[in-house]
Amino acid sequence: MKPLAITQGDSAGIGPETVAKAFRDAQSDLRGCFVAGDVATLRRAAHAIARPGVPTVPVAQIAAPADALDVPPRCIPVLQLPGIAGPQPWGQVSADAGRAAADSVVWAARAALRGEVAALVTAPLHKEALSAAGVAFPGHTELLQAEAAGHQGIPLAEMPVRMMLANDELRTVLVSIHMSLRDAIAAVTFDNVLQTLQITHAALLRSLGRAPRIAVAGLNPHAGEGGLFGHEEDAIITPAIAAARANGLDVHGPLAPDTVFMRARSTPQRPGEFDVVIAMYHDQGLIPVKYLGVDKGVNVTLGLPLVRTSPDHGTAFDIAGQGVADPASLIEAVRMARSLCR
Repeated sequence: MKPLAITQGDSAGIGPETVAKAFRDAQSDLRGCFVAGDVATLRRAAHAIARPGVPTVPVAQIAAPADALDVPPRCIPVLQLPGIAGPQPWGQVSADAGRAAADSVVWAARAALRGEVAALVTAPLHKEALSAAGVAFPGHTELLQAEAAGHQGIPLAEMPVRMMLANDELRTVLVSIHMSLRDAIAAVTFDNVLQTLQITHAALLRSLGRAPRIAVAGLNPHAGEGGLFGHEEDAIITPAIAAARANGLDVHGPLAPDTVFMRARSTPQRPGEFDVVIAMYHDQGLIPVKYLGVDKGVNVTLGLPLVRTSPDHGTAFDIAGQGVADPASLIEAVRMARSLCR
């Protein structure tokens, strides 16, 4: 079994705390995992979650990823990255924290691309801190896309990726990710919608072992209502769906955005009609999944030549350092990463 890398996230946020809690509370799931980052940051996090009557979580510095397999349970293996900044003040935007978070992601991505680790799970970073550090990318997805394209020696445009948020009830994939709503609407093009369908089909075909049933949300209310509320469905989305169907994909839509997620939701009482919903922009797709419970959601980057998952919450500066952050989403991200590596 190859080890699995967990990036430390922004040291001013809850990422290191959730990592420490995960190693403490989910020993079997975290077996063979290690943290790529800073030893002092993880030791501070382990101290922050300490409570009377609760076992402490020691931090062990390792020299190589493979050493994580020999670290005993309830101990956090940390691979100290050279030149990385130590822990920054809780709850404050910091360029040093942003740079350290980005450096840990870059190291883990390159290790995965070289085949040294099975996958990476990324703890949350802060986009403002990234920008303050001069990082040219707004988030994990774009940073990983650039690393993968550079590794393969191809232009960024030839490494298309998409963001999927998933839990045990619903999956949704986004046509566009981190951009203004005005720009996101402009990004609803025939090529982008069709490419999203192709990437989603290929990724879920591997993980499900069968062709996924894909629903496509419209951009406008009631999916345009036959052109009464907008023409993007008729002019762009429907032709992209037709092209995908011509290539054998099981695609349905465009469907009304206010009901399609309910139709796709799978519960013990009723299986969903679809395996995944394609959303036209960030909030359209993420609000339904997060409403079902941030503790269950996992962010998966589709289209990369590596496995990357992440919890679906942010840095939560308002509670950082208090030891109250919930590690459930991080633990789910580890479980999903392992399942995608099989």
